[in-house]
Amino acid sequence: MYRLVIQAPEVDTPNLKQLARLSGAGEIQAIHQQAFRLIGADIANEEAVADFCESAQYDWAFIPEDHGVRDIGLVVMDMDSTLITIECIDEIADMVGIKPQVSEITAAAMRGEIDFRESLTRRVALLAGLDASALQRVYDERLKLMAGAEAMLKGFQAAGAKTLLISGGFTFFTEKLQARLKLTQTIANELEIVDGKLTGRVLGDIVDAERKKTELIRMRDELGLRADQVVAMGDGANDLPMLHAAGFGVACHAKPKVQAEAPYCINHVGLDGVLNYFL
Repeated sequence: MYRLVIQAPEVDTPNLKQLARLSGAGEIQAIHQQAFRLIGADIANEEAVADFCESAQYDWAFIPEDHGVRDIGLVVMDMDSTLITIECIDEIADMVGIKPQVSEITAAAMRGEIDFRESLTRRVALLAGLDASALQRVYDERLKLMAGAEAMLKGFQAAGAKTLLISGGFTFFTEKLQARLKLTQTIANELEIVDGKLTGRVLGDIVDAERKKTELIRMRDELGLRADQVVAMGDGANDLPMLHAAGFGVACHAKPKVQAEAPYCINHVGLDGVLNYFL
C-alpha cells in the first residue's frame, strides 16, 4: 500500500476528504500545516488524484507506506534553479550587459531544444574578458537558496543521507555551497581564468546530462544503495536521465518537458516538500 502526500500553501479540509475518497485512503494525518499524508491510498487511482490536485493546485505523490526518511541514503541535486533560485551564468552575463543573449540560450537548453554541451560552450564564450571578481559579486549579491532547501538538507542529513550537488554550472559556486551546507560531494564545470579574467572556456569535460546520471549511479554503488534509496532533484532537460536513475526523481519548479517526464513533481511548495514525502 501507499501513502498519498498532499502539499500546498493552503490545503482545505473538504479537499483532503475528497482526496481520501478518490484514493481509497483510510486515514488523514497532518505532517504540518502545509503537508498531509493519506494512509492506505491505492495507486490505481492515481489519474483521478492527479486531475483533482491539478485543479486545486496541490503537489501530490504516492510513496510506499513502509518507506521512511531513514531509508534514503543519497540525495542528488542540480544547482541552478533547483537548489538555488538563479541561473549563475545568466547573472554573470548581466555583469557585462549580455544577460538577454545568454538567458535565451540557457532557456532553450533547459527546455531540451538545444544540446547542453553546445549551449554551455556558446554561453561561456560570451563571457570572455570578464573580470573574475564578477563571480564573487554574483555569489554575494544574487545567489539565494531555494525556499525549503536548508530544511530539506538538514532533514535528510540528520537521517544519515549523503548528498551530491552536481551541476552544469561552475565550481566557484558549488564549492562555496558545499562548505555552507555541509554537502558530501560537489561536481561542476571549472571556468578557465587567466590573469584574473575569464577566457571564455571551460577546463576539462563538461558536466552534461549523461555525466549527471553516471555520477549518481557511481555514488549510489559506492554507498551500496538500491535505486529506491536515492532521491534526485532537478529542473532542466539535462536533469532527466538523473531523475530517472533515482528511485525518487523529483522535478522541482521545472520546465514543462521535465514535469511531463519526471516521476514526481514539486510546483507549489519549497524543497522541504521532497523531505515531506518520507516523514
